Amino acid sequence: MISEPVELVCSMNGKVGAICENGTDNIAHEELNGTHRNMEVATVCSYSDENGRGGNLSVVSIEGSSQKKANHRRELTLEDICKNQDDLDDEDEDDIDWEPLLDHLAIRKWFCTNCTMVNFDGMDFCEACKEHKESGILKHGFFGSPASQGAALTPAESEVIERYTESVSDIAAAGCSTAIGFDERMLLHSEVVLKSHPHPERPDRLRAIAASLSTSGIFPGKCRPIAAREITKEELLKVHSMEHIEAVELTEKMLSSYFTPDTYANEHSAEAARLAAGLCADLASEIYSGRAKNGFALIRPPGHHAGVHQSMGFCLHNNAAIAALAAQVAGAKKVLIVDWDVHHGNGTQEIFEKYKSVLYISLHRHEGGNFYPGTGAAHEVGTMGAEGFCVNIPWSRGGVGDNDYIFAFQHVVLPIAQEFAPDFIIISAGFDAARGDPLGGCDVTPAGYACMTHMLNTLAGGKLLVILEGGYNLRSISSSATAVIKVLLGESPENQFSKVAPTAACVQAVLDVFRIQTNFWPSLSSNFTKLQSCWESYLAGNKRKLKKRRLRSVAPPIWWRWGRKRFLYYLHCQRFCVKP
Repeated sequence: MISEPVELVCSMNGKVGAICENGTDNIAHEELNGTHRNMEVATVCSYSDENGRGGNLSVVSIEGSSQKKANHRRELTLEDICKNQDDLDDEDEDDIDWEPLLDHLAIRKWFCTNCTMVNFDGMDFCEACKEHKESGILKHGFFGSPASQGAALTPAESEVIERYTESVSDIAAAGCSTAIGFDERMLLHSEVVLKSHPHPERPDRLRAIAASLSTSGIFPGKCRPIAAREITKEELLKVHSMEHIEAVELTEKMLSSYFTPDTYANEHSAEAARLAAGLCADLASEIYSGRAKNGFALIRPPGHHAGVHQSMGFCLHNNAAIAALAAQVAGAKKVLIVDWDVHHGNGTQEIFEKYKSVLYISLHRHEGGNFYPGTGAAHEVGTMGAEGFCVNIPWSRGGVGDNDYIFAFQHVVLPIAQEFAPDFIIISAGFDAARGDPLGGCDVTPAGYACMTHMLNTLAGGKLLVILEGGYNLRSISSSATAVIKVLLGESPENQFSKVAPTAACVQAVLDVFRIQTNFWPSLSSNFTKLQSCWESYLAGNKRKLKKRRLRSVAPPIWWRWGRKRFLYYLHCQRFCVKP
């Protein structure tokens, strides 16, 4: 009996050869007849190995099916082809389900749970954020180490959680605690269409924050929940047009839809947006009426890009605007909205640019209008008699950190806010300016966010509502949100920003804001004068340094070394120094 082929070799002219051991012409034809019916023995040769054992090798050529069909067609005349076209088509259909084996060419990849960046199989850690591919951040929040898998906490991690929990102040009066707005139905809002990269605005954002709060014993525990309800159409009409509301409601009848290429919706998105807006409205009423000390809206989808007529930038309904009007319905005369999301809240500005009872202040990357959404220049101050009630602090570059934000708060945000004297404060708290965020590209830490929250908490009698906006690195967003909630619970952040050293780009941005806003807020004048004099001194000193550096970069002529100017030569080359 013939043995199995020991090797397949590539053929020429569309044939495949099989080398068979101890084979003959007849045996080869008979044994392989069940698989390939058209075979030819190309050659038969003898062989022997180093032990003296030998045999015959039959090189059997197997004619491929495609070659067989091609030969058959060559034998047909043009008349035969025309008459038997259906038969030829049937022959072609025999192989339509055949596909080459390409598994070995497939490149396997995985997406980081923390930052959604793509990584190739074989890598256990994300190349962008160094998170383990089986990270436990959705189970333990930011307390789980990025370098460990998400099973159980290590003793070191448990010790950190214990110390962290002990540092949170106990709430004495349960009826005057911090309120948290959250509903699991908002997790159903997700992108249905599977694309080459996961959408950054995903349900895991809320899961990571909730896991951090639960692990630390903050919520549930030290904060109280409020019941969720859907916002009514009448309440939405105070902020949005009927066309906008109907467009969002229409998505309930579709499995998947898009308002813009990056703003998705599914059949649950409209309900999630109504729940988010309802929670913000009720939190504002609870806080202003005194039934809660302050609050945090743990919601999605975000809202500050949603304008009167359009949904964009991942946002469907403008939650901060709805909360501001709800606070005014509850009795607030003046509302301050501070937006520290890395993107300008163009929707919030559009809604309130004609209001004098709502002051909107935004700190964001702008870069001359080249950073999304392109609005928020310093000269955008409001319209129709409400000039000065929109204050934009636009950063000219990325990488902005704690010192720059704290400096802007101390010199612009707080002086204007104190002069405005609000009854209620809302923070549009996007955490995409946090360190490690894949979209923001800035460097604010949880301590920086805690410090800004603490400064605002000193205003309006502490009536403060924090509303979640952006933030797409799960570790950054969960640690920053937890730090903010700890301040709401009464903990004072460490005073590590007593000596703030801003960057030159920050000082320039603040000066640009001063030149415009001093026309509307007299309290800025003294800060403007001091900062401008310091800036001019800095520029003069910097100019002298540049001049010296430029002079040193120009080498003196070499002949000075031996002539009467050798003293100047050695002085310029710093070969010796002159004692004073």
